[in-house]
Amino acid sequence: MPEFLPVDEQLAYIKKGAAEIISEPELRAKLEKSRATGKPLRVKAGFDPTAPDLHLGHTVLMRKLKHFQYLGHTVIFLIGDFTGMIGDPTGRSVTRPPLSREDVLRNAETYKAQVFRILHPEKTEIRFNNEWFAKFKADDFVRLMAKYTVSQMLEREDFHKRFHHEKPIALHELIYPLAQGYDSVALEADVELGGTDQKFNLLVGRELQRAYGQPSQVVLTTPILEGLDGVQKMSKSLGNAVGIHEPPMEMYGKIMSISDVMMWRYYELLTDLSMSEIEKLQRDCAAGQAHPMNVKKDLARRIVADFHSADAAAKAGKDWAKQHQKGQTPDDVESIEIPISEFRDRDVAAVTDGIALVIPLDKLIAKAGLATSRTEAARKIKEKAVKIDGVTQLMPLVEVQSFKTPRALQVGRKIKKVTLTA
Repeated sequence: MPEFLPVDEQLAYIKKGAAEIISEPELRAKLEKSRATGKPLRVKAGFDPTAPDLHLGHTVLMRKLKHFQYLGHTVIFLIGDFTGMIGDPTGRSVTRPPLSREDVLRNAETYKAQVFRILHPEKTEIRFNNEWFAKFKADDFVRLMAKYTVSQMLEREDFHKRFHHEKPIALHELIYPLAQGYDSVALEADVELGGTDQKFNLLVGRELQRAYGQPSQVVLTTPILEGLDGVQKMSKSLGNAVGIHEPPMEMYGKIMSISDVMMWRYYELLTDLSMSEIEKLQRDCAAGQAHPMNVKKDLARRIVADFHSADAAAKAGKDWAKQHQKGQTPDDVESIEIPISEFRDRDVAAVTDGIALVIPLDKLIAKAGLATSRTEAARKIKEKAVKIDGVTQLMPLVEVQSFKTPRALQVGRKIKKVTLTA
């Protein structure tokens, strides 16, 4: 029989980074029963494999699963290979195009590989919801849909808005919350985790379990993680995401770019430190006993180590310090050569009686692949985001002669060693 921590200690750890628990007294009762009987709780979180790569925002739920796993409970990572073909209508103002079975299965394989960067592979139950839905017959779906009414479904904010604005709601979208809810019935879940935007679907699971004669699961929601800008939710399409497959140095640098205020949010949602440990760090920073820069470095090191290794995190930290604090260039920076012939005659200007040749810095940046266009490069110069060998560049021209040997050209976090050749 496994030995569980006292319920108060379990609750304190579970509540770290949780937005809402429905309901806490029910969770306490389940934890007390689990401790008394030695039977772990069954804790599930579902992920529809709608994209092949995960970012840190996706890992908030995984980390909360890891916390339950640490406490000795059974964790179920559910891949929605059936629901993924329906398309989750959450937050959608229009019907989501369904994915093909091939796309879903391809993405599901990448999810399986990525999840074990956080969860323990031997202690994680990986399930696919097509396991039970493939066996469903037409009458099974009729019985499932009979458990819920159209008026109940239209209470969902997404559907309500679309109905009010006379935008179409496809019938298959109404099935999605029922299918997700039935997952909890099939798995006999004690607890289901999801983002705050999933609350409606999670509550449907509670009701369906009652309808099928099971005890209702506890619902625990986690916040939606803000991206690097600290404002909008983390999203690759918004350009504010940190992908868990990104190279260590890039991941480390992105974490170091967040604000000191946002740092505490990331500590809470993206690390395994307890709230008491995080609060102590905050007090130390406020009292001047710890420097926020060093605390942020530790955050970046922890996150990189989670998805790569401790050695990779340490190297990323050293390279970042070289690049940003010591004016040095990391050892593994790409080196490129650009022929001077890439610049047309009117791009090259002679100064000081013809002794020195200068070229536009914005064009050099674009040619080096550090900006998508000269317009973007010029904007970066105005934003003081361009450095050569660690020195911020404010002038629009650079000397050709100075690039006869490799120089570190940096735009934001991107950096390359650039040489101009004849």
